[in-house]
Amino acid sequence: MTRPAALLEELESLLGPANCPSDPEVIASYITDWTGRFEGEALAVARPADTAEVAAVIEVARSHGAVLIPQGGNTGLVGGSVPRKRRQEARPQLVLSLARLARIEEVDRLGLRLLAGAGTTLGAAQRAAAAAGLGLGIDLSARESATLGGMAATNAGGLTVFRHGSMRDRLGGIEAVLANGSVVSELSGLAKDSVGWSPAALFAGSEGTLAIFTKVMLKLVPLPRTRLVALLAYSSPRAAVEAAAAGRTGLPSLESMELTLRPGMELVTEQFDLARPVGLDEGAAAWLTLELAGEGDLLSELEHLLSAVPPLESAVATETAARSRLFSYRERHTEAVSRRGVPHKLDVAVPTRRVEELLASLSARFAREEGCELYLWGHLAESNVHVNLLGPAPEDESLDDAVVEIVTGLGGTISAEHGVGVAKARYLGSARPAANLALMAAVKAALDPGRLLNPGVLEPT
Repeated sequence: MTRPAALLEELESLLGPANCPSDPEVIASYITDWTGRFEGEALAVARPADTAEVAAVIEVARSHGAVLIPQGGNTGLVGGSVPRKRRQEARPQLVLSLARLARIEEVDRLGLRLLAGAGTTLGAAQRAAAAAGLGLGIDLSARESATLGGMAATNAGGLTVFRHGSMRDRLGGIEAVLANGSVVSELSGLAKDSVGWSPAALFAGSEGTLAIFTKVMLKLVPLPRTRLVALLAYSSPRAAVEAAAAGRTGLPSLESMELTLRPGMELVTEQFDLARPVGLDEGAAAWLTLELAGEGDLLSELEHLLSAVPPLESAVATETAARSRLFSYRERHTEAVSRRGVPHKLDVAVPTRRVEELLASLSARFAREEGCELYLWGHLAESNVHVNLLGPAPEDESLDDAVVEIVTGLGGTISAEHGVGVAKARYLGSARPAANLALMAAVKAALDPGRLLNPGVLEPT
């Protein structure tokens, strides 16, 4: 291992001083994650401009015995996009920021494909596609900061998985750099191509441990002619879950179905000075936020559900601004919780038939924890619940253990869409059979034997 000064000198020669900052004040935002719970140490931040420079940074890091922590928009919630603490990783760490790889290269209207640099934000890609009358088929509340490369690396899900699938399903191809510096490319844009393994399928969800995405090709979908958002208030989580079950089969135009509960709705209303949502003053305990998108009579479609499972109250919007206002009660939950403190965030999913049991079990378990606030919300169409705990110290994992125990006991997963990162590495043994973990380890050893890329992530502890 060479001296850090020599490593920095070579990086500066490669990228220029402006794109290799090492001043602690300058790199502070790169070494702390969005939640504020995870923070590490880095020698510097490397900001390459293209695929060739990414490969060159990898070679510099390898030759100096350093490791690389890939980072997109740093909107991750499990500590996987920031460096480790020194006790977790003794080698020099470099944050590899892909923010400069943000060029949209092509929107192919005939082939329904968008090609962009890995540092392109979701919002920028959505606008480029919309200009051609097309959509990405994926959406997140962090759309203006989450990047396509980071979303591919974590197999991000978001609001429209029920209809269009997760990021792995949306990928039409990728370009990536391996730990040995070689470039793997799969950018033909062909709808059918069955020649061997797909790098896109292999690297999606690998959280930067197998390769560094430099370009992402996404499949596009036609934009629907009309949209409708409905906020439906129910007397109990059970009633909301029953309505969701009816909506899955009775709403052909359903694009997203979001669940919120009373504690979260009260918090959002208080934090952002929003008008009190329908049902809050009538004692509602749960809400569904539905978005329908299509070509037909969406209001008639919705009315069929409302007559089958009547809510306490409802609000419906079809105009863009009004739809946004209704959806904001759901979308601002994450920000509202983070305003109150550093949350413990667990992104879980259980079999559909056990969602109600999950909500009840979590509420009962944490009602007896003094000083702990529990906020639950999520993507109910996919039985995906976001568990947020305020009160425990960031390093206290005992309540995380309790959540995982409940979820795995119900046959669920510890990560539905946010990834494993370092936050959940200790639970991998309970989340996957030993043979699966051995396969993951074998692929990692084959592609990155020196553990150069994101060490500690997706590794059982």
